[in-house]
Amino acid sequence: MTNPIAQNPLKTRQDFQKAVFELWEPLKPYYSPGRSRVKLGHTGFIFEATSAELEGFARPLWGVVPLEKGGGSFSHWEYFQQGLKNGTNPAHPEYWGKPQPRDQRLVEMAAIGLALALTPEKVWEPFSQQERENLANWLLTINQVEIVDSNWLFFRVLVNLGLKKAGGPWDEKAMQAALNRLEEFYQGNGWYTDGPVKQLDYYIPFAFHYYGLIYAVLAADTDPARAARFKDRAAQFAQQFVHWFQADGAALPFGRSLTYRFAQGGFWGALAYAGVEALPWGVIKGLALRHLRWWCRQPIFNNDGTLSIGYTYPNLNMAEQYNSPGSPYWALKFFLPLALPGEHPFWQAEELPMPDLPAVQPQAEPGLILCGDRERKHVFALSGKQFHHWARHGEARYAKFAYSTEFGFSVPGSSYGLFDVGYDSALALSKDGRHYRVREESLECHLEGDVLYSRWQPWQDVEIETWLTPLLPWHVRLHRIKTARSLYTAESGFAIGLPPTVPYGNQTGLGKGRGFAVASYPTGLSGIYDLLNAGNSSQRRGEVTFPHPNTNLVASRTSLPILAQELTPGEHWLTTAVLGLPGETTNAASWEEPPTMEQSKEKPGEFMVRLGDSLRTIKPGR
Repeated sequence: MTNPIAQNPLKTRQDFQKAVFELWEPLKPYYSPGRSRVKLGHTGFIFEATSAELEGFARPLWGVVPLEKGGGSFSHWEYFQQGLKNGTNPAHPEYWGKPQPRDQRLVEMAAIGLALALTPEKVWEPFSQQERENLANWLLTINQVEIVDSNWLFFRVLVNLGLKKAGGPWDEKAMQAALNRLEEFYQGNGWYTDGPVKQLDYYIPFAFHYYGLIYAVLAADTDPARAARFKDRAAQFAQQFVHWFQADGAALPFGRSLTYRFAQGGFWGALAYAGVEALPWGVIKGLALRHLRWWCRQPIFNNDGTLSIGYTYPNLNMAEQYNSPGSPYWALKFFLPLALPGEHPFWQAEELPMPDLPAVQPQAEPGLILCGDRERKHVFALSGKQFHHWARHGEARYAKFAYSTEFGFSVPGSSYGLFDVGYDSALALSKDGRHYRVREESLECHLEGDVLYSRWQPWQDVEIETWLTPLLPWHVRLHRIKTARSLYTAESGFAIGLPPTVPYGNQTGLGKGRGFAVASYPTGLSGIYDLLNAGNSSQRRGEVTFPHPNTNLVASRTSLPILAQELTPGEHWLTTAVLGLPGETTNAASWEEPPTMEQSKEKPGEFMVRLGDSLRTIKPGR
């Protein structure tokens, strides 16, 4: 039973109701005797074991509660009822413990708050007076301890709202203070930051908007103005977020917490739950359903049918320090629209394909340029604004030049040596030819139309300015490097998955020479090209490297085309075109017709890049 939903077509409301039970069923053997804890493995994380086992218990409620609310029949509520009673009883050996400041237990309270709000007949009304007091007392600690100044504030909102709806004690002042603080993170165009930081990633759709839309429904009569704001912002965000999706349902891998898998698409169902027709219902339904079907085709399950840590396959290399074996079950947030009746227009609508979208859409708030081919078979984003120093592999999650739905991104397998570092979509630099650095954060970043500028310093005496622009299906990079030392450089394209039959390190399908490197397989092509000095005049030598296995999110084995060059002290320009294509139908033609670049004679310092009838002008300031 590797994939418990493999035989589910995932097309109808009934299919999705069935999927919730199919995803929960493999958890049964791992419940503790008192059913308050679910222990799914032995890997490490930054909080203690009790909180991890609480994660395994609570997170499936994100799917089970909407299933029950919408009239679906979940036949094992005794697991959750007994677990809630024992986990919140200080006298029971499986007591979850008193939550402390910034405690992981506070995170898991949110799913219990949702259960109280939507299904009190299952998790409140059947309880004795003492059991209700125990549950309420444990939950109310969220108003008494410090919580992280981020989307965590919504956990306080959901707990108090849930207790209020169930008829228990709650704290209006604490809830309103949390809501007011959350609104301070709003940036415009539907975007928030996840606290007083620079991150604008999936925590905006599957946390800020997701919880905000739940609040908009449950508090529509008591807080109508805020409810309306939350709905309006979500509608604005939908116009941006739709660009993050491929036609087949794949979403752009970017940022942290990607092990939550199909929570990426939970926003579309949250729109439906709140009645926000930001796009036609058939389009919203198609975005949601294709997304889950895409995930169902990936090997994301352990052999026992439980969700693994990883992205498209089990992979601890990409995990954050807060990922426990139960963490991936946040994915069940996807199932919120099951709380709606079958007559809702979301369920009644015919599933429609992706809408017609501009091929290029700059998004100023997250500092991204979203790019998609005509048929939306490949989506990639150019990046430069965001960084993250706390999450493991933060530079890989935010600071690469490009992110792709088809090629994923890689985390370093090593920082030693040119041929195994795994720095894809990056400019790696070294003082000794062995230890490499890449962009970790930008000192300055801004959009100029569809050109993304950033300035960064790998060392105090090395400054790099980078300009990125799409020229579909390619993208172009221009770097001005000012260095007081000699440097080794290696600039890379997309890491492409090796077919299962190709031995590691095999040269089949590879091409390399002065000014170019390419890896081409039946599954796709990844190439990199020196623009200003093509062919024998190029000082950059092409190589195709083989990063360590299991360092890429999407493919367990990859090859990576690079251009390498040594630089002397002084000022240097590197001009690069990068191509990534899935499939094999147009690979050869696209690769054989690269962009051309020349410096303007009329305006020295300007660069003109041409591909067919498309022309881009890059104007580096001095």
